[in-house]
Amino acid sequence: MKDKLLELRKEAEELIKKVESSKELDDIRVQLLGKKGKITDIMKGMKSLSNDERPVIGKLVNEIKSDITKLLEVRLKELSEKEKLERIENEFIDITLPSRKIGKGGYHPVTETQNLLKRIFTEMGFDIADGPEVEDTYYNFDALNIPETHSSRDLQDTFYIADDVVLRTHTSPVQIRYMKEHKPPFRMIATGRVYRSDYDVSHTPMFHQIEGLMIGENISFANLKAILTEFVKKVFGDTNVRFRPHFFPFTEPSAEMDVECVICKGKGCRLCKHTGWLEIMGCGMVDPEVLKEGGYDPKEVSGFAFGMGIERIAMLRHGIDDLRAFYDNDMRFLKQFKK
Repeated sequence: MKDKLLELRKEAEELIKKVESSKELDDIRVQLLGKKGKITDIMKGMKSLSNDERPVIGKLVNEIKSDITKLLEVRLKELSEKEKLERIENEFIDITLPSRKIGKGGYHPVTETQNLLKRIFTEMGFDIADGPEVEDTYYNFDALNIPETHSSRDLQDTFYIADDVVLRTHTSPVQIRYMKEHKPPFRMIATGRVYRSDYDVSHTPMFHQIEGLMIGENISFANLKAILTEFVKKVFGDTNVRFRPHFFPFTEPSAEMDVECVICKGKGCRLCKHTGWLEIMGCGMVDPEVLKEGGYDPKEVSGFAFGMGIERIAMLRHGIDDLRAFYDNDMRFLKQFKK
């Protein structure tokens, strides 16, 4: 076995000297040192050696591996330098060619819409709050009066990290956190990413929401209608709105707000399903149980809350009919919104 190893070292030295490219050199390396290489084949015979012979042969194997590795490194350096010089001699760069245009970026339509909504509400006196995207079920469900039997808590709708930890399904948990840390009166909005297990032309597993909350003495549904109607005018212009009765666990009474279809102007089209109206948000008066969870006395204060999908608003503003277009990263689509 010793003779085989010494002969292999001599053979390796000759092979490495003759190699003329780094690709061939790598093939030689695999042939000699790889898992199925010649040294590995020789080492398989070590099990037949005596206890005295094994350490001697093992030491020799390591020495030969080291020698071959050094030879490979030296030859690789020589070949790399040679190939570099050949590229320099053969490559041609036409410095008279015009340079590539440097493209300027722009805001993503969702980001641009989010910034617009923030600006509108801050001009109305709303503070901006933030909260964690990985949320306790207490803040995401329990404190918002959402019972354990509610369908939104099912595995097919919510991403669970643990039994009591989820990826937040809405930005409403920020409202509860804000209520526990602030005394009324106040106005606040929260924006950010939310997560639901859904994917089609109008739903994605991750999307953005903006929610608002106003708490104080004698806050009424009339205040809610006035603020949201003014908000719609700032986003869509002078357009008609309507409020329809609805149900949400955390508001009572609750409503959905519609705007006159931005495409057909109320005449009826495919986008509005020939109703002339487009739903843009849910809203309502804060449920007394939610006020109690926030640390308030429902007999002393009242308030309203609202929430909407930012992508939904962006789609209506720009006439986009597929929510997934926002996340396909198609530059042809995104360049339309660059200013």
